[in-house]
Amino acid sequence: MLRWTITFVIIAIIAGILGFGGIAGASAGIAKILFFIFIVLFVLSLVKGLLSK
Repeated sequence: MLRWTITFVIIAIIAGILGFGGIAGASAGIAKILFFIFIVLFVLSLVKGLLSK
């Protein structure tokens, strides 16, 4: 999931440089959502790993 976040950030940067504001904004929004989902899943994984020991 982190790869998808990085992919959308790169798309947002390239679209922003080329002047496509709408696409850049949408890609940045998607990247932000995916990043927060990744963080939540990562924390849940850590908690599950700590509780299973």
